[in-house]
Amino acid sequence: MALLGSNEIMNKLKNVDNWNFDNNQIQSDYQFKDFKEALNFVNKVGDEAEKMNHHPDIFLHSWNKVKITISTHSEGGVTEKDFKLAAIIDKLSK
Repeated sequence: MALLGSNEIMNKLKNVDNWNFDNNQIQSDYQFKDFKEALNFVNKVGDEAEKMNHHPDIFLHSWNKVKITISTHSEGGVTEKDFKLAAIIDKLSK
């Protein structure tokens, strides 16, 4: 899978909610009503990541907040696959 250039990344960010590009990866933060809801979201993300064999970094913190960062480590940056996973994660967060 080919790396995306910064212009491509900035254009693709318009198609996903609340994601930004930083430190050679895309990232998003989520806040939930309680710990159980945040943990449920993390588990759903994990299930989808396993299906894609593409695993984001997930940080559950403060009892109800989740930060997700995605990059294609084998390619050394952001690829189309990262945006596909970001779109799935967006749907799961709603």
